[in-house]
Amino acid sequence: MKALKGYTIQFVGLKEGEHTFKYDIDKSFFDHFEYEDFNEVSVVIDLIFIKKSTLLQLNFKASGSVNVDCDVTNEPYDEVIEDEFELVVKFGEDYNDDNDEILVIPHGEYELNVAHYIYELVVLALPNKRVHPGVEDGTLKSEILDKLNEMSISSDQKETEKNIDTDPRWDSLKKLLTDK
Repeated sequence: MKALKGYTIQFVGLKEGEHTFKYDIDKSFFDHFEYEDFNEVSVVIDLIFIKKSTLLQLNFKASGSVNVDCDVTNEPYDEVIEDEFELVVKFGEDYNDDNDEILVIPHGEYELNVAHYIYELVVLALPNKRVHPGVEDGTLKSEILDKLNEMSISSDQKETEKNIDTDPRWDSLKKLLTDK
C-alpha cells in the first residue's frame, strides 16, 4: 500500500482547528484495492479535518461520477456520486474500528491513512442495482432489451392465466389457506 501513502495525514504536526484536504480519485486508486467494477472513475473527495485536543473529526464529501455497467443490459453508463461520511477518531489503549463512525487508535499514533474510508465511501454511494437511465425512460435501444421484452409475459397472457378454470378440489384447498 505504499502507493496510497498520499492518503496518509500526519496529524501530530497540525495545529488545532480545521484543515482541508482534496483528493482526486481515478481508476488507479481502486486498482490498489483490486476492485474492478468501475470502467472509469472521476470523483473528488473534499475532506474537512478538524483537530481537537482529545479527538479528531473527519468529514468526507464525495462528488463526481463513475462509469459502470448496467445490471440489465450490460451497457456502460455514468453513475453520479454524491455522498458524505463523518468519522470521529478517539485515542485509547488499543486500535478499535468496530463502530462505523468512531475509530479508536492508540495514544502513540501520529498519522492516519484515510484511503480505505474513501474507498468505502465511493463504493457504498452506488445503488445496489445499477440501471442505465435509458432503460428507465425507454430511450436505450439494445439487443438485450429487445430479447427481454420478447420473452416477458404480456398483460394479456397474465389475464388469460388468471381466467383458466381450475379443478374445484384445488379451489377448496386454496380456500383453506385464506380462511385463517
